[in-house]
Amino acid sequence: MMEWLQLLLPAWIMGSLLVFLTAPLGCLMLWRRMSFFADTMAHGTLLGVAIAGLLHLPFWLGVASLAALLVAILWVLHDSRLPNDALLALSSATLLCSGLLLIQHIPSLRPELLSYLFGDLLSIEWADLPMFAVVIVSSLAVLYRSWSAQIQIAIDPDIAMSEGVSANWQRLIFMLLLALFTVLALRAVGSLLMGALLVIPALSARLLAHSPKQMVIWAFLLAQFGVTVGLWSSAALNIATGLSIVLCMALCFALIFTAQKLLPSFKTN
Repeated sequence: MMEWLQLLLPAWIMGSLLVFLTAPLGCLMLWRRMSFFADTMAHGTLLGVAIAGLLHLPFWLGVASLAALLVAILWVLHDSRLPNDALLALSSATLLCSGLLLIQHIPSLRPELLSYLFGDLLSIEWADLPMFAVVIVSSLAVLYRSWSAQIQIAIDPDIAMSEGVSANWQRLIFMLLLALFTVLALRAVGSLLMGALLVIPALSARLLAHSPKQMVIWAFLLAQFGVTVGLWSSAALNIATGLSIVLCMALCFALIFTAQKLLPSFKTN
């Protein structure tokens, strides 16, 4: 039992810390209809890993640099003539294919390909936690300061701008926070499942909440449940942690949705 705790406890702490960002960012992403953006960022991390391996740099540096570059590219490509979701789909497919192609030609990265795709939260060690905690707390401080403006932009951008809120500045803050989240979450669920980590708890919370505050709280609780049960299940069943966590969250959504369909009195909004 003690050996299991030594293996799982740092991974669980890391996952629990990550949930503090997962809940508010996932809700904002749904409100702003930017679910594709998370997938684009997630797929970009794979190319960042490949470039870091090619240049013999730390993986986190390659992923962070690629995430920042992607934010800059999307900022430049922003054009009223081009649908935002189409641009994100283009970027996502291009980055994923480029990353996989590059990894295929770097023999040292091939054995770890599955962990890059689906995550390996169990590889987290105690020495990793302080840095993760500092980054997450700093991100939460930025999000807290801009939360009111982010909500206003999500509800009605025109009214928000008429009240002096800078839509472009808030969009940039949101994109940078999501980019930072992708760097942190790569170890947890991998590049292919990162979007699900944000979207599924927020979707489930939407079924239960009837205010923005309640939705964030429900998303936090559901994401925490998914991380905890998914992590222990992955260790017990010997499956990838990312797969286990996402499937657990998806099961929660299915149960809530089914209960509300079969039992109308279960609906809260």
